[in-house]
Amino acid sequence: MRHTTTSPTAGTATGPVRHARALAVAGGTSLALLALAACGGGGTEDAGGADGTDGGAGGTVTLVTHDSFAVSEDVLAAFEEESGLTVEQVAPGDGGALVNQLVLTKDAPLGDAVFGIDNTFASRAIDEGVLEPYTPAGLSDSAAQYTIGDGELTPVDLGDVCINVDHTWFTEQGIPEPVTLEDLTKPEYRDLLVVTNPATSSPGLAFLLATVGAFGEDGWEDYWADLRDNGVKVVDGWSDAYYVDFSGAEGAGPRPLALSYSTSPAFTVTEDGTASTTGALLDTCFRQVEHAGVLANAENPEGARELVDFLVSEAFQADVPEQMYMYPADDSVALPEGWAEFAPLSEEPFDVAPEKISANRDEWIQAWTATVVG
Repeated sequence: MRHTTTSPTAGTATGPVRHARALAVAGGTSLALLALAACGGGGTEDAGGADGTDGGAGGTVTLVTHDSFAVSEDVLAAFEEESGLTVEQVAPGDGGALVNQLVLTKDAPLGDAVFGIDNTFASRAIDEGVLEPYTPAGLSDSAAQYTIGDGELTPVDLGDVCINVDHTWFTEQGIPEPVTLEDLTKPEYRDLLVVTNPATSSPGLAFLLATVGAFGEDGWEDYWADLRDNGVKVVDGWSDAYYVDFSGAEGAGPRPLALSYSTSPAFTVTEDGTASTTGALLDTCFRQVEHAGVLANAENPEGARELVDFLVSEAFQADVPEQMYMYPADDSVALPEGWAEFAPLSEEPFDVAPEKISANRDEWIQAWTATVVG
């Protein structure tokens, strides 16, 4: 996963940007080039360094990422001063577009390092050989549990994709709020839900996987048929779902149930800070983990390793919640005030094994399209 002072559109540099990213259309094709100054921590290959030496690579290193990667200018500036690296960012689109571009350009990669490959697309990136193994020395134990492959993908942040609910709408209508996935198919919630397309949106794919985890490979299609018959609306990207169709974000839309993140309600807190006008249904969630890695055939692999070190460093991890509105992978990092109450993670998110995602992702998306879109 995000939000901004106006709206979490791709490329903004504030917290909810995380939203906008997961949210942006995965099929975007334009490249946004942003000059960033950053630096690395002198990491080493397999927790030691490619050649076992210390010191920065210097020069320019290019980070390929999704549209709404964000970091505070002062954090980057301090990092740049320490390492001597200048980081240029290339942003091909949402998580799906990011992986697609990495695969298409793997022999002549768009950059040196990547950030933003999540656990729904991770297996494809590894299987296609776009990454080289690297384990940063500073990786926390809490982050290490989410490592994928043999070090190809290093966890940086995580968040839960969940259905969000507009408390105000349900209170005014006198209708009890839904709680579970099953509730969303009931007649009283007809025409109230908007979600994103798993073929074009990474949160959409995450929610599809939540239903696979909840109902099994033999039951998820029937569940989506029930949602279809109950008037679910499907849009391509998160920003449309959350800011156009959802009634709870800026109050403009007609639907009080929308696919977003468990952190989203922290952006609809009342002025006195005592309540949020929206909430996340924590029994509907799939945990999304975003990773970084060193690209195979990189022009500056040493700089790429330093950059990955930076992304798991305390300075960057502490910056993640306010900049990208995700949880830092390092759970020792202090969270913003109010997150415990208004942006909690699900205690039991639905899960699908990475190998199953790898083997079935395309087939599941095709089956979903046939069932829901036709």
